[in-house]
Amino acid sequence: MKAVMIDRPHHVIVTDIENAPLKSDEVRIQVKAAGICGSDIHALKGLHPFRIPPVVIGHEISGLVAEIGDSVTRVKVGDRVAVEPQIGCGKCSHCLRGEVNQCTNRKAPGIDPWYGTMAENFVAPEHIVFKLPDDMDYNLAALAEPLAVGVHAVQQAAIKPGDKVAILGTGPIGLLALAAAKEAGATTILATDIFDYCLERAQQMGATHTLNIKDRPNWVEEAKKLIGSSFDRVLIAVGVPGIINDSLSLIRRHGRVVTIAMFQKEQSLDIMQLQGQEKELVGCFCYTHDDVAAAVALLAAGRINGHAVITHTLPYTEAAKGFRMVEKKEDQPLKVLITFN
Repeated sequence: MKAVMIDRPHHVIVTDIENAPLKSDEVRIQVKAAGICGSDIHALKGLHPFRIPPVVIGHEISGLVAEIGDSVTRVKVGDRVAVEPQIGCGKCSHCLRGEVNQCTNRKAPGIDPWYGTMAENFVAPEHIVFKLPDDMDYNLAALAEPLAVGVHAVQQAAIKPGDKVAILGTGPIGLLALAAAKEAGATTILATDIFDYCLERAQQMGATHTLNIKDRPNWVEEAKKLIGSSFDRVLIAVGVPGIINDSLSLIRRHGRVVTIAMFQKEQSLDIMQLQGQEKELVGCFCYTHDDVAAAVALLAAGRINGHAVITHTLPYTEAAKGFRMVEKKEDQPLKVLITFN
């Protein structure tokens, strides 16, 4: 089958690979759409901690069930599906609490021998496959995984009705976290970025305020002035230097900051502010099974304006172009989907 591979840093190819074998509890999915994630760009640059070239890339997916193993009962051939792209050991304390994202033996696509999702078909255990409505758009369904990241971030932030929330960074993850925050009841949502086109999409997703912080050294005070107070919660979706302390300065006493972005370098921490004002800094990694289920339900119910996030759809033969667009910010990209038809 055809597959998209990062064969070495900064180089994407389409190659032929063997179909993965199908176990009795597994489902073979004919891939329809697979999204390019920011973490895939880290892999492209050779910076990802475990997706190391050469690797068949991708973990966001929607598709059609093409084949099922002998013991599969929950889905059938012809069903539209999305996937929670992670598997835990099923035995550790984290897995038993439903925290598969914290399993020390966690497996994910792109970790040998599990192929990534950017291939003509993808194999996954039945228990991480989610059936979709028969009429659900494949492109929209491919947002289930990144939306689950946003849902998990909102859970980590404990956002409640009436909260004032700041979303720092409005790439696809920031935008979907914004949508999840709105669904949780946040009534004041400020989005920041350095690109106006991202902020325009943030408004479409439900932001009540936006702020382009490029060349604005005092943007933290400007943000608080815009809403007339400090924020209850801050979600960090961009890992730039100084963003942790900026976030702590945005929130009220007893407020909470949640980190979603991938950080490549250490961040300084204003421990006096964190401790003296009893502010909270909380980590956020991937999602749980329940988060993916919630994301699928939100998309199926039409609660998320996902089409505002999707800017480009390219056939797999143009995957290298898609990766270049995302990495270089060519043609104002947000979510770029790679399709297999």
